[in-house]
Amino acid sequence: MKIEERLDWAARHVERIADRLSEMRRWHRLGAAFLAGALSVLALQPFGFWPILFLTIPVLVWLLDGVGEPVRGHRRKVLGKAFFTGWFFGFGYFFFGLYWVGEAFLVQADKFAVFLPFAVTLLPAGMAIYAGLAAMVARLFWFAGYRRIAVLAVSWTAFEWLRGILFTGFPWNRIGESLLASDAMMQAAALVGAAGLSLIVMLTAGSLAAFDTRMPARRAGAKPHNGAEHFAPLLVAAVALMLVWVGGAVRLAAAETAHNGNYSIRIVQPNTPFATANDDRNERIVSIIGKLLRMSAEATRKRPLGPDGDTIIVWPEDAVEVLLAREPYVLAAIARMLPPGALLIAGSNRGEPAPDGPPDRLRRFYNSLYVVGSEGKVQAVYDKHHLVPFGEYVPFRHFMAEIGFEKLSHFRGSFDTGTGPATLHVKGMPPVGPLICYEVIFPREAVAPGDRPEWLVNITIDTWFGTTSGPYQHLAQARLRAVEQGLPLARSANNGVSAMIDPYGRLLDTLPLNTQGVIDARLPAALPPTLYARLGDGFVLFLGVLLFLLSAWRSPSLKA
Repeated sequence: MKIEERLDWAARHVERIADRLSEMRRWHRLGAAFLAGALSVLALQPFGFWPILFLTIPVLVWLLDGVGEPVRGHRRKVLGKAFFTGWFFGFGYFFFGLYWVGEAFLVQADKFAVFLPFAVTLLPAGMAIYAGLAAMVARLFWFAGYRRIAVLAVSWTAFEWLRGILFTGFPWNRIGESLLASDAMMQAAALVGAAGLSLIVMLTAGSLAAFDTRMPARRAGAKPHNGAEHFAPLLVAAVALMLVWVGGAVRLAAAETAHNGNYSIRIVQPNTPFATANDDRNERIVSIIGKLLRMSAEATRKRPLGPDGDTIIVWPEDAVEVLLAREPYVLAAIARMLPPGALLIAGSNRGEPAPDGPPDRLRRFYNSLYVVGSEGKVQAVYDKHHLVPFGEYVPFRHFMAEIGFEKLSHFRGSFDTGTGPATLHVKGMPPVGPLICYEVIFPREAVAPGDRPEWLVNITIDTWFGTTSGPYQHLAQARLRAVEQGLPLARSANNGVSAMIDPYGRLLDTLPLNTQGVIDARLPAALPPTLYARLGDGFVLFLGVLLFLLSAWRSPSLKA
């Protein structure tokens, strides 16, 4: 069979599938949308099988083809169908992409397991609203041919961006994060950020659906499109992705291995389990601190502790289960462990008394990051400002307490909010941008405005989520922040995945989940500010508006 005949044969089968999808009614259509969304999760970490999107995104487009035309008198019904088609796609995507949230409710199962079914369904259901709105708005401007794919790409990207902002934001598992499967392809984030990656993915992955099931000639039973013509948009998309890959590969090939002075980093991953009801609190605290001190001081083949003391040791979030600044004995032990001039970055909670209360009665608590010097004195403190809903603070907490729901962290009540993104300037250490756990997923808050650091540090306690996909997805977003800002990032996670990440997002060294160990690495030098670091999401906003206008300009009519 000649290649033209093979293409024609393939085109006929694709068109037959597209027609069936567009003709589906109600529950069949919604079920197909849910399945397509669920399969799309395979594009994310830890799987990284991004080609699956070249099947699932076209399915969404063809399903939206079949909801009808939003003409006068039928607009509300058609847009409602479009919304629920998008919602079921989003529900499948988030249900399987965020299933790991349920693990946190099993840490203290006797208290919180009853809420697990609600958590693993209500959160995906809420996130799916953005997918439904993206589909509905796109369906308002459902132009012919490939242009409808471009409109869906713009709408999807816009609502993903809103998902990262509204109601404190939750920009987890953007569709563009699928490109993190390739070090080269993720380099585009230095230009367009996470939102731009989503735009690229939607524009290219939907290309197979350029064949429009609504064309009158198709409905009249005309001969199927020429095979070569049918697959031309797919070929163009493949070439576009290849150019993205080549551009990234060239950027990486030109990358020079440079270090920030003589600074070296030791990242400690203690793999400390959660406390149980049988644990003696004092014994546990002494054991944890002892382990951290030993791991920080033990010699290794790459031991970074140099004669000049240009050493920074990083412990994870909540590493010290006491109020560190109020524990002089712990600070003294840290001073004995640190070489002269070395510094420790550690996660611990912080307490403050009420403004008009006694100093020994603490009323306000923060999830904090401390920088401790070799003299045992606290050199700097950063308070987490973007807290996890229901994990670190409880919305409507008085009402929730009455029905038995407490936050999932150790302190009763809620943490207070820090002042915002910051850059810490400490003698003996390059200026650093601290990000505690959840904060690393917010591109707009990764760096303090007007005070660019030379590196980022992310401390976290992903132990809540076991061996699920959650820790890998969290790591992927930390890598993305490094590429966007052109800054190296040191990540210490209690049970993994800890890593030293260079400003190109590459993993220089890692520690796998549920292992105990240290990473010793030189601190990579920062790159000049990237285009994204300078413009933020403004450049992608401009591209989206331009793409929409080009799609709308002289859009071909389906009536022709």
